[in-house]
Amino acid sequence: MIPDDDPSRSLTVAAPDDRDTTYVSLVGNTYAMLVTGDRTDGRYCLIEMHVPDGGGPPPHRHDFEEMFTILEGEIEFTFRGEKHTVRAGTTVNVPANAPHHFRNVSGAPARMLCMCTPAGQDEYFMRIGDVVAGMDAPAPELTEDEAAERRRLAAELAPVYRSEFL
Repeated sequence: MIPDDDPSRSLTVAAPDDRDTTYVSLVGNTYAMLVTGDRTDGRYCLIEMHVPDGGGPPPHRHDFEEMFTILEGEIEFTFRGEKHTVRAGTTVNVPANAPHHFRNVSGAPARMLCMCTPAGQDEYFMRIGDVVAGMDAPAPELTEDEAAERRRLAAELAPVYRSEFL
């Protein structure tokens, strides 16, 4: 038996140009928080990622599922030490707890959607990144001390968000 409808929850419609979308600059990437966990009762979040050529996060793992759909470009995923190069139109699911990272190998900027379930990665990114005006806004120019502080905060908060850098 499924539960009754919860009328306190409403339809969510998200587009990157919505005025309510928050954009975060993080390690050279720009992330649009399309659907946050507070809009899904914590069930999932959806993030549009713009990754410059050569960009991507360091090796890590986390205790939640992560799914990427490549919209533009070519992304090299390293999953448990093995490399997989995927192109636009491809979807990749990274199981919880598996070591992985990705890198844009397109020779041009890449775009992809990232869904995490349950939510939380959206909140983590907003806490460790810098809010910017939009998807095409330049990343803030950080001093060495500011960049070091961002890395320290990311490492400190990683366990709170069930993540680990490798």
